[in-house]
Amino acid sequence: METVTGLLRERLRQRGLAIETARRAQELERAALHARLSALQAQVEPHFLFNTLANLKYLIRTDPERAQGMLDSLVGYLQSALHDMRAVSSTLGRELALARNYLSLMSVRMGPRLRFRIDAPDDLLAVPMPAAMLISLVENAVKHGLERATRPGTVTIAARAEGGALRLHVNDDGVGFTDQAGQGFGLSNIHERLALLYGGAASLTVSGAPEGGVEAVLTPPLAATGA
Repeated sequence: METVTGLLRERLRQRGLAIETARRAQELERAALHARLSALQAQVEPHFLFNTLANLKYLIRTDPERAQGMLDSLVGYLQSALHDMRAVSSTLGRELALARNYLSLMSVRMGPRLRFRIDAPDDLLAVPMPAAMLISLVENAVKHGLERATRPGTVTIAARAEGGALRLHVNDDGVGFTDQAGQGFGLSNIHERLALLYGGAASLTVSGAPEGGVEAVLTPPLAATGA
């Protein structure tokens, strides 16, 4: 009887583990799907595309060289964005390219009010990471930080390897930390996906920066698959 009871308990334990694994997989797929749909909505929303194309139309008539640069950034941005819509995982290099093209577009639209810097070592560009997280933080920095400011500002993206984790800093020196900065597009989804993917091994913090503006720090583990 003890042997039979032990076997039954072990089978029940294994079944419980299988059910829990399947549940987590379903939750992860749901969260990833929501992220892709949300990112798609933000990246191809009519307001964004209308403003970009209106600027492009104006520049074609007044400044063909800047128009060509804006068109190149738009094509690169849409190509990267469409890849993110089809994939759950990505690489740091691909996500930085998406952010660079987005910021290039916005710098043409906003003129001298927006500057940006990207600092990432070449040996980290192939590191896997989840898709559509970094761009959400960058969009928040522009929308909630610099577009609301009446003075020129800068968005800075920096990537470092530290303590077995990839540390991504997105800083802006805009209007400062507000409720909107902490509740912007995609932040709740990022928290949910990080928890599902890595448990307590990853984090996202958004806070007021010491020099003004807002700092977001995304920290997924370096050994992760980026799924």
